[in-house]
Order: sequence, then structure tokens, then C-alpha cells
Amino acid sequence: MNLELQKGSRSKALASIIIGIMVIFVFRLFYLQIIQHDYYVDIANVEQIKRLSIPAKRGLIYALDGSLPVPLVMNQTVFTVFADPQTTNNDSKIIDTIRRVAGGNARPDLQELLNMKESRYQILATRITRTQADMIKSENLSGIGFQEETQRVYPEGALASQALGFVDFSGVGRYGIEGGLDDRLTGVDGLLQSVTDISSVPLTIGTNNIDQPAVDGENIVLSIDRNIQSYAEKALSDGLTRTGATKGSVIVMDPQTGKVMAMANLPSYDQAKFFEVTDASLFNNATISVPYEPGSDIKTFIMATGIDKGVVTPDSTYENTGRIQVDDRIISNATQGHIGTISLQYAFNWSFNTAVVTVAQRLGDGSSITREARDTIYDYFHNKYRLGQLTDIELDGEVAGTIIPPTEADGNAVRYSNMTFGQGLDVTMVQVTAAFCSIANGGEYYKPTMLAGVVDKDGNYTPNQTTKLSTPVNISTSRLMREMTHTARSAFYTIVDKPGYYIGGKTGTSQVLRDGVYSDTETIGTYLGYGGSEDLSRYVIMVQVSGDGKSLSGPRDALPIFTDISNWMLNYLEIQPKG
Repeated sequence: MNLELQKGSRSKALASIIIGIMVIFVFRLFYLQIIQHDYYVDIANVEQIKRLSIPAKRGLIYALDGSLPVPLVMNQTVFTVFADPQTTNNDSKIIDTIRRVAGGNARPDLQELLNMKESRYQILATRITRTQADMIKSENLSGIGFQEETQRVYPEGALASQALGFVDFSGVGRYGIEGGLDDRLTGVDGLLQSVTDISSVPLTIGTNNIDQPAVDGENIVLSIDRNIQSYAEKALSDGLTRTGATKGSVIVMDPQTGKVMAMANLPSYDQAKFFEVTDASLFNNATISVPYEPGSDIKTFIMATGIDKGVVTPDSTYENTGRIQVDDRIISNATQGHIGTISLQYAFNWSFNTAVVTVAQRLGDGSSITREARDTIYDYFHNKYRLGQLTDIELDGEVAGTIIPPTEADGNAVRYSNMTFGQGLDVTMVQVTAAFCSIANGGEYYKPTMLAGVVDKDGNYTPNQTTKLSTPVNISTSRLMREMTHTARSAFYTIVDKPGYYIGGKTGTSQVLRDGVYSDTETIGTYLGYGGSEDLSRYVIMVQVSGDGKSLSGPRDALPIFTDISNWMLNYLEIQPKG
């Protein structure tokens, strides 16, 4: 009886153990298949799903050669050489090969990098060519790999570098067009994802397969003409050497479209070697990023305002005493003499400050620069000529400058009298050039632009449409101002112009603020003018020269640079002389 009971107990115990083990298996399977399902799916995906990012190609940048696009910025395939220090051997052969083939692109501390055995990735050389990469591969070096990348190359060298900008080592556009249109140039990377077998062979079925092609960046065509740009840079360089100026800028713009045909700055830099630049200010494009007080160039705009409002004409006269009082300030002419009753045209030829202050007074009650006069000047300068506000040109780094409105305490009669001859306001060269175009072209303000169009993947060029934003002055005002500026140039400088053409412009010499005080020893020289035929202005050129502690003038230092470029442009554009 006890024996039978003992046998039954052992059977029950064994059955309990088996059931317990089964329960454990059931719970374990439940845990693995249900609770940990997503975890193991993720592990399987890591092993079975291969993902490959397909980099988009950065868009190319073209300039124009006449009407045809030519490459200005292209892409070149380069390679980074890396090592897995845990799998390398024969370090001496690796070091000798890398140094011999990569040269200056090899890292200086190769042995130290290869000694980092806890690491799986160390860069040994960068930016080597495909030929160099093939030479290294032929040595069959263990633990050495290659990463394909692209870098920008410049068929025209450093031409227009500050207008172009550069692409940094992380692939981001900086400054110029590269920065301003980085989103359009970058493109969108593609993705290739496939479920594979144990041998990494892609399977043809599976919902996880993705084949998303890369979308390359746009190929941009700049409005810059490579020939005009090249000559403008040469003329500017020659002018700085001749005058002793240390800084200079030139803009050449088509007044009929607002397209920039050349944009030059000195000193400059080589964008292919941007990483060697130690002075970051060289990256800045002074024509859009450095506001300044423009001086007497602005007299063109105040005269146009007075003519457009009907309060003066070029033949209007005033009594010139060589000085004029505004509130508690006395404003004098830079050139004394010519006392008596003179016309505004005569005063404009001599760039008399008293004349433009008189125009401002006549916009008011005739004897003072009233609030009404200041409102009118602000409306024309800021709202119509768009001075002191962003032009939204497609370049990174543009700043607006400042024109103080008459609603502020500093927007008083004294400030506005100074503004009539280009002091007391901060503007940029691109603003002044675009505004002057509206005076030279019949009264139409076109948005300044660096873009001529795009080139598609098949090489087809599609030009952009120009954008007319407003009409600052009427056509009769434009006609009178063209004649006024032509007469002013002809009075002194016609001998330097090619005969048979219609050239006009205005000189400017402005003082520089140092610690809130105008310097007596430092001035900026500018010249702003147009050229073409009597019926049609074909180009507007603005020149600026400056230098720390240097006294430079528009007539002596900037005007000859304008003349050099202008006479060349007449030939290049094949403009026919009159008669």
C-alpha cells in the first residue's frame, strides 16, 4: 500500500514538473513573440534591411559669355582615405604609400592615427583625386578604405569670388550665391533600401523595399557676364594701384532689366582655397554688406525728386552765396566762388550743396525744410528709390542700411539737409545702383538680380523673366535727369569719353565717421553713371574707392575707373556711335 502510494506521488510530481516547464516555455514564447516582438523585428531589420543614402549632386553655377551660359562653378569627385586601425598591418607601407601619393593632402600624424587600435575609423588623407585613389588601391593595403565626396572647382579661377561664395567642408553654402541659394543648389538625397538574404542579395519582394532617387540641385545661370566681370576686376585693380586706395568695388548693371552684369570687390580671395583665409572680412561682398554715406551721388536723386514734384527744373535759378543756413547749422559748398544767381544745372555741374538744400526747401514752403518736405524726401528716397531697405538680391549677407524717417526726433531739418548731399544716411552700393537705373531707363525700378536663368539636366538654358517693382519717377523726369547728368559730365570730362555716345553721371566724395565724428583726413570716392545712346541707356556703372586714413575723391580717383570700364563696354556691347 505504501509502495503504490509512493509510485503515485512520483508520477504526480513528474507531471507537475513537466506542466511547470511547459508553462515556462509558453510564457517565454509569449514574452519573445508578443512582448519582445518589435525588439526582435528591429534586430532582424538591422541584419536583413540594407539602407544606402544616395547623395544629391550640388547644382552647377554658370556665368554668361554674351548670351551663352559657361561653367563658373563645377563639381569634382574626390576621396577621403580612412583606416580601420584594428585591421591594418604593415603600417610603414601604408604611411609611405599615403605620403607618396596624397602629398600635402595626407595627415601629418599618420603613425599616431594608425596606433589608435581602439578606434575603427581614422582619416589619413582628404580631397585626393580618383587617380590618386586608384594608385593607393593598387597597393592592396589591409584596413584601408575610401569615401567618395565632391568638391567645388572653378574653371575661371578666383573670378567673382565674393559674388559666388563657397561650400564649406560640411557641404553648406557660405556667402554669395552659394549661401543665398543654398537650398536650391543643394538638392535632396535619395534613399535605396532593400530586404536581403543572408548573403546580402536583395530580395524582390517585401514592403520595406524603397528606391527613392536623389534630386540634384538646380543649375543656376548668373547674370554676370564673364568678360565684363573680368574687365571690371582688372580696371578696379589698376585703379587702386593708380590711386593708392586699398579697397574698391564696382557694380555694372543693365538698367533695362536690373540684372547685374559684373560685381567686383578688392581685396578678394580664392574661393578654392577659402580655408586658407585668415581675415573673414574678405568673404563679405562690400557692394551689398557694407553701408556707407554715399556723398554727392545722391544729388541726382534729390534733383529728380524736385523735378518729379514740379517744384524745380534744371533751368530754375537760385541765389548762390556759397553757404546756406538750416536751423542753427551753416552748410557750405566744397568749391567756393560762382556767387550770384545761377541755374540748378550750373550748380549741379559744380556739385554745390547749397543747390540741393534749396531744392529741399522748395519741396516745403520755399525757405525751410518743413515736415512736408521731409515727408516727400523720405517717400522718394526710402519708398520709391528703395534706399535703406533690402533689395532681396540673391546673395547671402545683404544688409539694409538706414534712412531715419521724419517721424523720429533725429529726422529733423538739419539731417534732411545733409541727406540731400549724401550725408546722414547709410545705404549700400547695390541700392544706389538699382535706384539710379530707374533714372537712367525712363523711370522704371527693376528688382536687382544676379540670376539670368537655369540650365536643366539636359543642358537646355531657360532665361528668367525680369521683375519691375515700381515707377519712382515719370518718364519726363527721367529724360531731364539723363540730360542733366550728361551735361554735368560733358562740362568737365567729355574729352575722356569715346565720341558719338551718350554718357552721363555724377561724382561723389563723402566723409567717413570715426567714433561718431566725421574725419578730416579720410574720404570715400565714388562715381555713378550710365552709357549708351541718346535714346537708350545700355549700362549703369558704380565705382567706389576707399582706404583707412586715405583722402579719396570721386572726380580724381573713382571717375577714371568708370571711364575705363565704360569705354570698354561700348566696344563689347557693339553700341554704334551717333553719326
